[in-house]
Amino acid sequence: MKLERLISMIYMLLNNEVVSASALAEKYGVSQRTIYRDIDAICAAGIPVVSYQGVNGGYGIIESYKMDRSLLGTYDVGSLITVLHSMSTVFDDERAMETVRKLQTIQKDDRPPNLSMDMGSLRSYNESLRMLRSAISDRHAVEFEYVSGKNERTRRAVEPVSLHYQYDTWFLFGYCRSRNDYREFRLSRMAELRLLPDRFERRHDASPQRMTFEKFRWNDHIDVVLRFSSESMAKALDYFYDAERSFNPDGSLTIRLKLDNAVGEKRLLSIILSFGSEAEIIEPLELRQTLKDTIQKISRIYSQV
Repeated sequence: MKLERLISMIYMLLNNEVVSASALAEKYGVSQRTIYRDIDAICAAGIPVVSYQGVNGGYGIIESYKMDRSLLGTYDVGSLITVLHSMSTVFDDERAMETVRKLQTIQKDDRPPNLSMDMGSLRSYNESLRMLRSAISDRHAVEFEYVSGKNERTRRAVEPVSLHYQYDTWFLFGYCRSRNDYREFRLSRMAELRLLPDRFERRHDASPQRMTFEKFRWNDHIDVVLRFSSESMAKALDYFYDAERSFNPDGSLTIRLKLDNAVGEKRLLSIILSFGSEAEIIEPLELRQTLKDTIQKISRIYSQV
């Protein structure tokens, strides 16, 4: 309890020019004598607390110890706090939270933040991220079961290099000992992640081959027209937020986009199937027929129900 009070007092002193002993005693529900002892303990820890005499006297921290407020504007500080707070939640990173608390001491106003971000996910997902981050820092190899884009299940031994987040997905970039080359792995396709006992000495200077969103976009080749019922408009816009759209008099939504490869076609069909009867492929007829054939295959699977 005393440690928590001391830490809180330090940040209160950092956030204020001068704070009286009586105000501190009232805030923490202790006597002024206890506050005096706490101030002595803070000074002994190397934090330069000075006392000011007079009617408006009290305690403060010398200005040269505080971060210069002019280095960062309010927008910069608020953005940094938002990002660091989200990262500290994902990785349970006390160092990031310490930086957040330091940045809060130079905020020029106490208005509520106008930006928030939550990169958190399922608990097991966050635990994998923390394990991988630790492995990267300690240069520990890892092993996991992985499902490739070709739906092949393999075990991979990897020397992890970096984690990156894009398109709402976490990726691990590392040197795959199983393939003797650098690879990117989606965390969502990993299972049975564990640290290997050995540390690696190899220097990894390679950068990840950044995935381009073109793999998942539909452009350049086939014009596709989709219609969604009024009950599924929100979901459709979530999937096709950058496509051409038009709202119809009957309340339905028409989406127009371009499809360029087999990967895009398979993904599109999977999305349309997830809408059930609330979505329809209008054009082209070939894609409409492909969806019909897929539905018939599904129907045969459940023919005995």
